[in-house]
Formats: sequence, structure tokens, C-alpha cells
Amino acid sequence: MAKSEPKRRFAYDGLDRVIHEKARLGVLTSLVAHPKGRVFGDLKEMCGLTDGNLSRHLQVLEDAGFIAIEKGYDRNRPQTVCRITAKGRQRYLEYLKVLEQVVRDAAEAAKANAVRGAQPDPGSPALHRLKTA
Repeated sequence: MAKSEPKRRFAYDGLDRVIHEKARLGVLTSLVAHPKGRVFGDLKEMCGLTDGNLSRHLQVLEDAGFIAIEKGYDRNRPQTVCRITAKGRQRYLEYLKVLEQVVRDAAEAAKANAVRGAQPDPGSPALHRLKTA
């Protein structure tokens, strides 16, 4: 590690595992864009998930306090509406800030390697994080 880089420079602790999972990230992104909420069927279609898979991801997000799930009726038909909570919106925005830092770090590393004419170091912490993210 270079002496000028602080410890844990590439730890990206703000990448919350609850949000970072692809399906849950898609659900939260959809809900942030629709503050009044989305109907279960719409979320299922938009995120490309099955009923069971979406239900499980919604439960994880609800347990974390990131979404609220309301069950009711629309024209005598059962309807489930999901809304992002204030806590969910705040954590999502914090998550995006960290994700933006990951992108900046990767771009800087790529630029530095291009200037040197070198291939990316396979042992690079930034490259490793991009592969495992």
C-alpha cells in the first residue's frame, strides 16, 4: 500500500449490503422515483422478479425500515403498495454517495494506468472491489 493512501481508503463501508443486492437496489430506485409508492405487480414487472422473490426482498427492506408495505383493496381486489420511508430515502442517498466515490476511484485508477501505459494491477484494491461489487 502506498504510504500516501490512508488505511481503509477503499473499504467503502457505506455500501450497505441490504441495499447493494441487485434486486433490492432496483426496488429502492423505483420507489425513490415514485414517492407515493408502487403496486406490487408494477414492482414485479419493473424489476423482473417473481412473486416469491420480490416478496422476500420486500421483507428484507421492510425489516431494515427502508420501506413500508400497505395491504388494502382497489375495486374489491387485494392490493399491496410499497413506499420508501424517510429512513430508506436517507440511506439510499448515502449509499449513492459512496457508489459515486467508487466510480470516481475507478476512473482515476484507469486514467492513471492509461497515462503510464500499464494494464490494471490485478491485485489492486479498487479493481478487486469492482469485481466483487
